[in-house]
Amino acid sequence: MTRGVLPLALTMGEPAGIGGEITLKAWLRRAKNVPPFVVIDDADRLRALAAGMGLAVPVQAVNDPGEAPGVFATALPVLHRPLARPSRPGLLDPANAAAVVAAIEQAVALVLAGRAAAVVTNPLHKQVMYEAGFKFPGHTEFLGDLAGARRAVMMLACPGLRVVPVTVHLGLGEAVRALRTEDIVACGEITAAALRSDFGIAAPRLAVAALNPHAGEGGTLGREEIDVIAPAVAALRAKGIGAFGPAAADTLFHARARQGYDAALCMYHDQALIPLKTIDFDRGVNATLGLPFVRTSPDHGTALDIAGTGKASELSLMAALEMAADMAARRRGQPHA
Repeated sequence: MTRGVLPLALTMGEPAGIGGEITLKAWLRRAKNVPPFVVIDDADRLRALAAGMGLAVPVQAVNDPGEAPGVFATALPVLHRPLARPSRPGLLDPANAAAVVAAIEQAVALVLAGRAAAVVTNPLHKQVMYEAGFKFPGHTEFLGDLAGARRAVMMLACPGLRVVPVTVHLGLGEAVRALRTEDIVACGEITAAALRSDFGIAAPRLAVAALNPHAGEGGTLGREEIDVIAPAVAALRAKGIGAFGPAAADTLFHARARQGYDAALCMYHDQALIPLKTIDFDRGVNATLGLPFVRTSPDHGTALDIAGTGKASELSLMAALEMAADMAARRRGQPHA
């Protein structure tokens, strides 16, 4: 794989979670096709974490992301952003939320300025962020606001499956009430555009999942398929997008069915995430579509219960780093894997 010299900008995520650990482990496996990255984090925290976990990771503070590719082979390059208070694995501290947010803002600014290739984010802990005054449901909405995007769409991907939830962080009852034809169409348009520009799929095929059992059984088990979803499929097809559905969700995700589409539009959060995490829990990636820059993230949370124990897997972060580099290379018209 040929990539440009710009590094990826990796954020710290929740400092009490596993983000620091998987960052250190990903650097240790840099020979496994992990592209160069610079992490925006507290360098002293990472040094202490590496020492405490017995990970042989030299941490080198850098002043500019342009230094990172030259450093990456022998040390983990860090744009130092000190925490307000020392962090301890598993123990949340709202005082550090400002540094977490600032790391995301800095990563976005670097990419928009052409000083980093893409943004990769370690997981947030939403509760402690809300306690500190964070106003967004999660990364996706915050990044969309920073970018001034009309709509930011969350895609979850692993080898063999890509899914896009139309409604995301809503209770199930609220998600059903919130489901609208125009939102399905907007998600489909953004997804199709991203599949072309970021994944190299010239004629994307979108499966549009039904909401109700058996796709509503002709309206006897609910009318959302007739009144909301089918009109969205028709609108997408009228726009030249290869969409089909509403497709019964219970038969949409087995191996043979997955060969018939490039991404599935799902009507609510768990309809998308359950099959993806069942198929490949360790290598799932969260990618934000509809932004003027590339952003990916591991498809897991902060895992406070295992933070600092050495049990956290770095595979999802490695997949997120590799996907971000590939997506960014496609946008720049460079060769990719």
